[in-house]
Amino acid sequence: MATEKSTAPRPQSKRPSAPRKRSAAKGSATRGSAPRAEPTPRASAGKAAEQAARQLLELTGKQSEGITGLERTDDGWTVLVDVVELTRIPSTTDVLATYEVEVDQHGDLQGYRQLRRFVRGSADGDRS
Repeated sequence: MATEKSTAPRPQSKRPSAPRKRSAAKGSATRGSAPRAEPTPRASAGKAAEQAARQLLELTGKQSEGITGLERTDDGWTVLVDVVELTRIPSTTDVLATYEVEVDQHGDLQGYRQLRRFVRGSADGDRS
């Protein structure tokens, strides 16, 4: 006994259908070739400064007081970070230090060094 196929249209769902997902991600490899790695984006100036201060805190335990300099280099960024070295009362006598922090183009710390120490309330000319 043969069954007949219905030619009537299927009832449509009242809910809109979700967009179809692509089976292969953009930039993915075709069959037989190695997948291409997505390049890691370069850190912006703000992101590089933020990461430099955060990584300096992780290494030294000294809280950042502010970013006082930022310069793009061939390999990434050089960031000047002021930190509190010694807390005193009143706070105008706190001892601060400026650190030069080098981060690569992705914001990863490459190195740091202390450039100078100074008292918070001192004028720029008094920095030693």
